[in-house]
Amino acid sequence: MKIYVGNLSFQTSENDMRELFSQFGEVKDATILLDRETGRSRGFGFVEMDDDAGREAIGALDGKEFGGRNLKVNEARPRNDRQSGGGGGQQRRRW
Repeated sequence: MKIYVGNLSFQTSENDMRELFSQFGEVKDATILLDRETGRSRGFGFVEMDDDAGREAIGALDGKEFGGRNLKVNEARPRNDRQSGGGGGQQRRRW
């Protein structure tokens, strides 16, 4: 199961997330997404765990304070289910 973890403190590391989620079972992977230009955390990431452990972690950690912020934790949606980020595929003309 892939789990979305949002509202992370910008100081949270992947090891911090791994440690937090390991209370509920084996963490297969923990990733924090970084801004391409600055290399800084974007404030969210993903954790991969077995389904049962993942569901338990979601139930226990959603809304929990971690690193001074209340986490948003839920099952990650597949990429094709997410809404477009805008732009609608239209290109602007530059004059």
